[in-house]
Amino acid sequence: MTTKTVSSRACPQPPPFLRYPGGKQRHVREFAHLLPEPKAFTRFVEPFVGGGAVFFFLQPKRSVLSDLNDELIDLYEAIKTSPIRVWNRYSSFSGSRRAFYTIRSWNVDELDLWTRAARTLYLNRTCFRGMWRHNLAGEFNVGFGDEDRRSTTARRDLIAISDRLQNATVKCWDFEKAIDRTRKGDFLFLDPPYRPGEAEILHEHYSFGRFMLEDHKRLAKALRRASNRGVKWAMTLSSHPDCLSLYTYNDAFALPHGTSGRVGTRTRHSQELLIRNYKRIPR
Repeated sequence: MTTKTVSSRACPQPPPFLRYPGGKQRHVREFAHLLPEPKAFTRFVEPFVGGGAVFFFLQPKRSVLSDLNDELIDLYEAIKTSPIRVWNRYSSFSGSRRAFYTIRSWNVDELDLWTRAARTLYLNRTCFRGMWRHNLAGEFNVGFGDEDRRSTTARRDLIAISDRLQNATVKCWDFEKAIDRTRKGDFLFLDPPYRPGEAEILHEHYSFGRFMLEDHKRLAKALRRASNRGVKWAMTLSSHPDCLSLYTYNDAFALPHGTSGRVGTRTRHSQELLIRNYKRIPR
């Protein structure tokens, strides 16, 4: 596989929403020209939606957004159906350290959809570097960061996000299920959990659960099946040799900026790549 260098171009930024370690909000513009335009596909599918940076950037007419993190999916669904109800609960929370730990301790099974969603958004905006990590009991356990970032999310942002989600189907699915339901005419964008230059997620700061080499192998097999159905896809990935060996027949482009080994920070020469299964961009 030949690795090419990606040049940057000026593109509009996606709206502020979630803090996501390893998310593409801050450098989607640098690889956007390697993606097809929305008019070139009938449906956009993102099996690791996370913060949804590429979805919000492309603004496709039809989408399927999925993730295995049920709290994240509840947040998307709640904002899609009633952003004002989410905002009212979110804006009622105090930004203090004490309030953070009180809200973090809530049992999500006892909360309605809107409160669960507001809690997820609140924890994401105020926890340490936007990490998402659970203990063995399945409880969110990232510590307090600060309250400064909470005010960067406004009522109008949730309304705008809701508008963009109206034609999107939101699902709590394993990535393989999402990929296997794609068909010719769809465009798949994938940003699986990884640390740049590494093959596995051994710590859960970057992801909802671990993502091991066996998961990468399962992902590669699912993408081969999708390619055989005529589905176009692009994916950001670690440049670790064990990961790259799974995609020897695909184009790879080095990203000029990306996530560093330190959670939540950017760097040049991050060892992140964009891999795709098409040679030319459909226009």
